[in-house]
Amino acid sequence: MWSLPARSVTWPSYSGSAEPSRLRHLSEYLLLRAALAVLDRASVGAAYSFSRGLAGLWWVVDRRRRRVACENILESGIETVPRRARGLSRRSAEHMGMVVVESLRSAEALAEDRWREHVQLEISPDVMEVLEDPKQGLIVTSGHFGSWEIAAQLLSRFKPVAGITRPMNNPRVEELILRRKPRYRFHPIPKYGADACRFLEVLKSGEILALLTDQRARSGGVAVDFFGRPAWTYTTAAMLHLVTRVPLCFASCRRLAPMQFELSTSPLIQRARSGRKKDDVLAILTTLNDYLEAAIRQAPEQYIWGHRRWRD
Repeated sequence: MWSLPARSVTWPSYSGSAEPSRLRHLSEYLLLRAALAVLDRASVGAAYSFSRGLAGLWWVVDRRRRRVACENILESGIETVPRRARGLSRRSAEHMGMVVVESLRSAEALAEDRWREHVQLEISPDVMEVLEDPKQGLIVTSGHFGSWEIAAQLLSRFKPVAGITRPMNNPRVEELILRRKPRYRFHPIPKYGADACRFLEVLKSGEILALLTDQRARSGGVAVDFFGRPAWTYTTAAMLHLVTRVPLCFASCRRLAPMQFELSTSPLIQRARSGRKKDDVLAILTTLNDYLEAAIRQAPEQYIWGHRRWRD
């Protein structure tokens, strides 16, 4: 009998250094307020330039993250020359700065009466059929590629979207960001304590469950090839599809120009139960990783390379 193991959807706590001091929290909060004051008064182009500059400065300062990004790029084979990998890692950091601008200022581009002017939709017809059915839930996976938060907002134009979120280390910053972000019909599910029943309720109500699948699975995952190397991957999306039979697809949101995006999806991913659960899960996760890899190859500078995807 098929059952959904708790391990496949339980997200373990992170271990790390002690919580930053209250003084550091306050300093980060004040710096963010100052940066937002600049972004609010700037044109979109100037906001992009400002955020890219800040992200470039962070790239210079954070040597550990820069090293990880360069190692990942070289291991992936996207670049084979260290100098070029270093350049790509910087462009990736600058991309993250642009993602922040897009998230905070998306209300301007994604307003009800004009959002289609800023988006090219490349949605598979079978996925669109599900999106237009208010009673049918949908599992959508993606990665830290392109503007994933814009993707969630765009999908929520079709039906409500629930996504897993992890609380920030700085509660002051988190409160400020949550106040500023336009969410439309997106609602977060806390990463910790997000059990299977909560996921099932989302799908049963005909909503979209959005999952980012490119974080290293610390427990309950399986090794799946990603750029030709085994990467420990959470089984959540595959298990939910196999257990509930709710449709599953991959989606990405690539930046084409400032505040111009292409939202694309794969066709629906269908996998009949073979009676060999491990084989079925591995086949689905391999397909999802293949779609993510193909998206990254289109625009590798729009992928966040700085997390340890292949860490042993």
